[in-house]
Order: sequence, then C-alpha cells, then structure tokens
Amino acid sequence: MSARHSRRAGAALRRLSEEDPALGALALWCPHRDSDERAQAAWTDGRSIFYGRGFEDLAPHEQVGLAGHQVLHLALRHGPRAQEMRSRFGDRYDDELFNIACDAILNQTLVEAGHCIPRPAILLPDLLKAALPEETRTCQWDAEGLYIRLQSDSSRAGKGKGGGDGKGKGSDDSENARPDAAEAAKEFARQKGFDADLEPCPGPVEGDEDECPDASDWQDRITRAMEAGRSAGRGIGTLSHKLLDLPQVGLPHWERLLRRMISKAVTQVPRPDWGVPARRWLAADSVARAEGRYQPPFQPSRRPERNRIRVAIGVDTSTSIDDARLSLFAAQVAGIGRRTGAEVHVLAFDTVVSGHTKMQGMAWESEIQRVSFARGGGTDFRPVIQSALELDPSVIVMLTDLDGPCGPAPKVPVIWAVPQDDAPEPPFGRVISLAR
Repeated sequence: MSARHSRRAGAALRRLSEEDPALGALALWCPHRDSDERAQAAWTDGRSIFYGRGFEDLAPHEQVGLAGHQVLHLALRHGPRAQEMRSRFGDRYDDELFNIACDAILNQTLVEAGHCIPRPAILLPDLLKAALPEETRTCQWDAEGLYIRLQSDSSRAGKGKGGGDGKGKGSDDSENARPDAAEAAKEFARQKGFDADLEPCPGPVEGDEDECPDASDWQDRITRAMEAGRSAGRGIGTLSHKLLDLPQVGLPHWERLLRRMISKAVTQVPRPDWGVPARRWLAADSVARAEGRYQPPFQPSRRPERNRIRVAIGVDTSTSIDDARLSLFAAQVAGIGRRTGAEVHVLAFDTVVSGHTKMQGMAWESEIQRVSFARGGGTDFRPVIQSALELDPSVIVMLTDLDGPCGPAPKVPVIWAVPQDDAPEPPFGRVISLAR
C-alpha cells in the first residue's frame, strides 16, 4: 500500500525548493507517495515518485539529493523514454543498462549543481572510464545516446571490423579484443550499489493525463523551472542544458527522420497528360467562347504515375554497424515498405554486391530477419549504386560507415545512414546519424 502524499519526503522537498528553485518548481508537478512495497529508499514508475522506509535512514542532505534525482527522472520522462527504447529494440532492449545510463547523467547533473547524493553513486565520468575508456566527452550525452553507445561497443566486443576473421578493415585479435562495454557498465554499477529505480512507463492512459503529462507539457515546465533557477542563481538552473539530458524536442530520432525522407522521395507526383485537357481548362474555354473572349492557355490533365515505386537499400556488410543497430535498421526497412507500399530491394555488399533480396511484403519483420548479411571485406559503393540504379528506384538508402569510394552522383536521391556522429562527408546525398 502507498500513501497518496508523502510524509517521509515532506521536509526534503521543502528544503529542495529552498536550495534549488528549478527542482523545487518541477517537484510541484510530481506526485510523491510513501510506499513499503520495496526495500529501496526511492523509485519511480514513470507516473509517481515513491519513498520507502530506507529514505528515512538517509541524512537530510542526502534525502534532498535523492528526491532531486527522482524528480528529474519524472520531469525528463525517463519512464516513457525507456518504453520507447523497448519498442525500438525489442528483445535486445536492456532495462538495467538504460537505467544505469539515466542515473549516471542525473547524478552528474546534481553533483555539478552542488547537491549531495547518497554514496557510492554512479557518476558519468567514472562510468565512461570503466566502460568506454576511449570516450573523453562528459557533456552532450542524453540517455538514449549513452545507452546505444554502450550497446554498440558491446556488440563489437572481441571482434574486429571484419568479424574477427582477419579480413577487411580493422580486423582484430584476441589480445586487442575490446571488453564488453555493457557488462563493464553493469559491473561498475553493482560496485557502486546500483539498484534499479526506474520502471518503463507507456505514457498517459485514459483518465490519468494529469499524473502522466506528455513531452510538450514537461518541456514547458522544464523551461519555466530552469529560468527560475537561473534568475535565483543557484541549483540546476545555473548549469548548461547539455548536461541535463533535456528531451531533444524538434530533433527527431533517426527513425522518424529516415521515414520522412523516404516518404518524400517515394511520393508520386501526378504527371501531365498533354493529350487530355484539364477540366478547369475546359470550363474556362467554354466561358471564353460564350463571352467572345480569347481562348485561355491550354492546361493538360494530370494522371498518377503507373509504375510501382521502389526503394533500394544497400547494407555494407563490412561496416562497423553492430548487430543491435542493424536489427533496428532492418525493422525500419520493414516499416517503410509496409507503410509506403513501395517495392523494397535489399542489396548486401562490400566491394561487390554479394546478395539481392526483394521483399515480398507478406510478413515484413520476419522476412527482413531472414536476409543474410555475411561480414567481412572492404567497401566500394560504385558497384552497389550501379546495381541499385538498374532497379529504377525512387530513392537509394545506404547503411554504411562511409569508408570507401563513392563514384559519380546518381540522378536519384541517396540517403547515407551511418552509425557515428562524425562520419566523413560524402560527395553527394544526405547523411543521417544512427548514433541516437
């Protein structure tokens, strides 16, 4: 059972409002409840914050920091965002790892703002040192980006770019094998006493809108709260937004951007038929004849393109794209074909086209999973682009790391889907980063 309003957190929340106006303002929008269902000091289900008996055992300054941590979980919508990640990655999604990524960013934010949090705690620089030692950035991370980076490095652990077979670019050996980043992150978290405090939340349900507002509601509240904190000159309001894991409203996930670009490319524009006059012209011509005026300029009718639209998708089998992101990309291919009705052709390639699969459009998800993507070899985009052009596609999509010769620009739109943010600039086409 849980109390509707928390008695345990009352003093901590009042002190939080005094010490951090931004967090105090956000806390007013969060339901706070006492609960003995868990042994944890505090946790959230994405709709409410719960305070257990362990919360009362903490020092007052630690209670303030922990309450602020849970308020940020709720305000930044980590519960619904966790559910979105689960829907994106399916069985590959790891609840614990996403929770660790969220906690590392939130704890670092609170420490930077001068708050005390219960120790030991997961801090972002320490997590990066333990799991991603080559990563030097400690800002500009969001939870999704950090989670995907940890998963991506885990998928490549112990094997080189060519799959550890000694072929292709950047092959590796067992002595230089990279440790599993996800497992390293989990081991580090366990050493810090990590206990999952975040449950995936599907978002608002009927009759529950006040308790689980949508992204735009929380975005407005965060903006106002941060302004209050900046005006007061203390708390998280004085920090750069880059450390706060603010939802990137207006910067869509690459899936939405990819769908929008492909949908635009495959949209059929009616073609003029000069042999048949437009109805508008016939009406204007009839009126002109009746009134004795000059005949209006001829306007042809327009008819839809009868040829079926096609999407050619090249998958670079030598690329550093990990299995998790390849699976996610495959799901997007399935969704694109299902929604647009386009004829989808998947071309596996390295220096040559090694496989060509035409999607039948029956069971997209299972069908795309049966496509064979053999790893290894170098990369040359010229053969696969030529093969794609022979299909007369409306758009060409290349899943690659852009490490190879591109050749001349084709006359159809090209979308380069790359696994990293800092990909080389291609001589033509549009680049989409799969890093988020």
